[in-house]
Amino acid sequence: MHRYAGITFYRTEVSPGLTTFRVVVKQTDLFILAEREFTQEAVKIVREVRAPLEEYIFKNPPFLKSLVPLPFDPLAPEIVKRMLRAAERAGVGPMASVAGAIAEAVGMEMLRRGLTRVIAVENGGDIFLSLQRDARVKVFSGDTVFSNLTILVPKELQPCGVCTSSGKIGHSLSLGKAEAVTVLAKDTAYADALATALGNILRDKRDFKLLEREIKKRQDILGVIAILRDSAFLWGKIKIV
Repeated sequence: MHRYAGITFYRTEVSPGLTTFRVVVKQTDLFILAEREFTQEAVKIVREVRAPLEEYIFKNPPFLKSLVPLPFDPLAPEIVKRMLRAAERAGVGPMASVAGAIAEAVGMEMLRRGLTRVIAVENGGDIFLSLQRDARVKVFSGDTVFSNLTILVPKELQPCGVCTSSGKIGHSLSLGKAEAVTVLAKDTAYADALATALGNILRDKRDFKLLEREIKKRQDILGVIAILRDSAFLWGKIKIV
């Protein structure tokens, strides 16, 4: 996904016959790949997705700051529930899943309204993919030997999330030192939260074993790739192009 402003951890190859456009609403900065351009409709959807989340954060300040999972709130808006569940599963604070949750919510709503049949929504490097075709995604890892590494996300795995955490690139909070930890999962909010959780583990090459043990505890991950300086770790259904 070719993005021309800011730091992007992913770049998907734009498929023939599809178009790209950008939507910015407050802190949400989306790059969208679809069958046609529909910026005005997309802006409206982003605002609709953000509104209940903003209201919930205003009424519940700990939701914004917590670095650990919070108790599930059955009365919360749907996007908040998804973030709380993702945080609990990954073992991190709920805001670790915000980019993925918004990307998926916006993408699913666009599909539901019939604005497009295929879509990819990138939000700060976290992607919701539903292209009904294979997608090639470049994992940005700075100036490492893996800087041009491209993975293939088969259409059979979509819709899914492709999300990255980095301890060295971008503004997201990470306690680790990896250039990139990328997670593929069906739930984009969970992929985002888990990328943060796994990224927090990786500080030294010896931590790859710890990373693998943590991954094997879970049954809901499609794939993981982690890059730490001149070393890379691959697990699951990750395919290198």
